[in-house]
Amino acid sequence: MQKRQKKYSVPKVLNKVCNFNQNYYKQGSIKQKMKKLIPILLIVLMVYIIIGAVFPFINQPVISKETKYSIYKSQYTGDGITSERAYILSDNGEALEERIRMIAQAEKRIILSTFEFRTDESGKKILAALLSAAERGVQIQLLVDGVSELTNVKGNEYFHALSDLQNTEIRIYNPVSLLRPWSLMGRLHDKYLIADDNLYILGGRNTYDYFLGNQEGYKNYDWDVLVYNKETVQGESMKQLLAYFTGIWNLPECKKFNNNIKIWKKDSVKQATEELITIYKNMQQEYPEWFQTIDYYGKTEPVNHIQLISNPTTPYAKEPIVFYKITQLMQNAKEEVIFHTPYIICNDWMLEEITKVSKAVPKVTMLTNSVANNGNPFGAMDYQNNKGKILDTGIQILEYDGGISYHGKCFVIDHNLSAIGSFNWDMRSTYIDTELMLVIDSEAINKNLREAMGVYEEKSLIVTGKDDYIIPDGMVPQKISAKRENRIRILKIFGKAFRFLM
Repeated sequence: MQKRQKKYSVPKVLNKVCNFNQNYYKQGSIKQKMKKLIPILLIVLMVYIIIGAVFPFINQPVISKETKYSIYKSQYTGDGITSERAYILSDNGEALEERIRMIAQAEKRIILSTFEFRTDESGKKILAALLSAAERGVQIQLLVDGVSELTNVKGNEYFHALSDLQNTEIRIYNPVSLLRPWSLMGRLHDKYLIADDNLYILGGRNTYDYFLGNQEGYKNYDWDVLVYNKETVQGESMKQLLAYFTGIWNLPECKKFNNNIKIWKKDSVKQATEELITIYKNMQQEYPEWFQTIDYYGKTEPVNHIQLISNPTTPYAKEPIVFYKITQLMQNAKEEVIFHTPYIICNDWMLEEITKVSKAVPKVTMLTNSVANNGNPFGAMDYQNNKGKILDTGIQILEYDGGISYHGKCFVIDHNLSAIGSFNWDMRSTYIDTELMLVIDSEAINKNLREAMGVYEEKSLIVTGKDDYIIPDGMVPQKISAKRENRIRILKIFGKAFRFLM
């Protein structure tokens, strides 16, 4: 039987062709619309993120009655020598050495909390020491801020090498999430290292080359204080710091570091482990003094009291507790207050509190970076804009102009109180970030810190007016580079509106 062929009439064929063309152009139209829609969606998303990140911090919290009352109950001085002793770490090289020694000699546990942790030369040395400690059975708890996790830790083979060990746990404070923009700004700015129950370092140094070691290249000058307890039991300030750490560690905003890594990276984790083991062996050979037991009692100075001051630990807008307590302490000075800060960005209330200090104390001096010397372009811009307002508070301003950005955060009050920590005199440290300052009652520590601070003060311009200075003999002020001047000029466009986030 002959197979019947399917017949197509001309009208039917034309209809099929027309329908195909209509569908084709309809699809093309959708694609074109999507191409136009994608930029709009991206703009909407960006607006959502920016508004979500900025809006919660527009209005700054005020000091509560409870905080004001607590000032009168707080103890910052002591009547006699305590079991705790202290020592100032002013040199970046020594700061790295002491951290390695503490980790190498720890027997039970190590706690490291840091704003930023990079795997450069000094960062790898710290990781190598932590890895070695973990392998010999020491419990390791590492707490890192969410921004550093995003930029330095996530997917990094060296951190995975450490976290692979059973007795090691890494947690991330407030991981960055664009789905929750209202929490983006709140950051962990604390920096401290605890070894066992009788030794810790607290200060302003992050964990990488800018702050640790004697490597060539860009660096920041900063401070730490080492606290040692001659007794086997925990000292009072150690109890305060451990309680603070435990509170943050157990926050719902602290997430366990995701140790999952793609299969193709497993070999690189093994290689990273081997590299860290080699780095540790090389350190032992090149710097044997780092691993020697030292006399911490003889190295440290006696203290009458040590008190920890901290901000709230929520990632959202904070009551300005650290700033308030510091300025209240300063207002009670009888003779003199000297404080150092890398940046100073103040709202009206902060300026009023500084003015109160200036009126209450015969001599108040602040050292900050000159605009040319400041490593923070936002800080440089705001200081250039608002230097006149700071001068109006009545304090004496010194501008450090030594050529290397000064990151120090410390103060001395009269001849007994001293403090070192992470707090910058800006609105971010006051209202947004977690911050710690360690206040020490000790004439010996006060004297040592004054002398160390004086090294920077000698390389500073004495401000006598908004654009007027007394220049020390033999000192030539830095000139602001064209690149820096242009950067500041651009930042000024947004500076007034967003200075509370800088």
